[in-house]
Amino acid sequence: MASVLLRAKRAGGFSSAMAATAAISRAFASLSVGSDIISAAPNVALQKARTWDEGIASKFSTTPLKDIFQGKKVVIFGLPGAYTGVCSAQHVPSYRNNIEKFKSKGIDSVICVAVNDPYVMNGWAEKLQAKEAIEFYGDFDGSFHKSLELDLDLSAGLLGHRSQRWSAYVVDGKIKVLNVEKVPSEFKVSGGEVILDQI
Repeated sequence: MASVLLRAKRAGGFSSAMAATAAISRAFASLSVGSDIISAAPNVALQKARTWDEGIASKFSTTPLKDIFQGKKVVIFGLPGAYTGVCSAQHVPSYRNNIEKFKSKGIDSVICVAVNDPYVMNGWAEKLQAKEAIEFYGDFDGSFHKSLELDLDLSAGLLGHRSQRWSAYVVDGKIKVLNVEKVPSEFKVSGGEVILDQI
């Protein structure tokens, strides 16, 4: 099985123009191949995409990471935000369009996560016609990405603190493959086609 670990590089901008004018800082994600994603983000839960009424009905429930990853083969990808350019036009479609190939490789679930609330994630998933294929989760306060050191300051693009663009193949909570784009405007290593070849 091929596995790739790309070092996470933080940039202060979302586009190349913003990156040129923003201060660039570098850091390396605490997550790496072999890490346990559940242990790396203790006491963190995500919020499954849903309507507001569904949120009320569920008493605004959250989903612990162990319920998402334990005993399962999961492909997860993170992106800067719902309704943004590369995320909508390329990143999500690369997984939606390959969902049958993921299933044929024994993947239990393909998950998209972003620093957004679950209601925005739900509307976006429906707009992209991807909700039936992909599980969407909100990381509403960014705690999941902060714990993994995959957070990114995109204030230059008026997005505030968000997620880097990344993907991972996780088996029973253990990271088998991790791909992180050098800057969030790039789409070179985190797409569905790339990780399919790594499983």
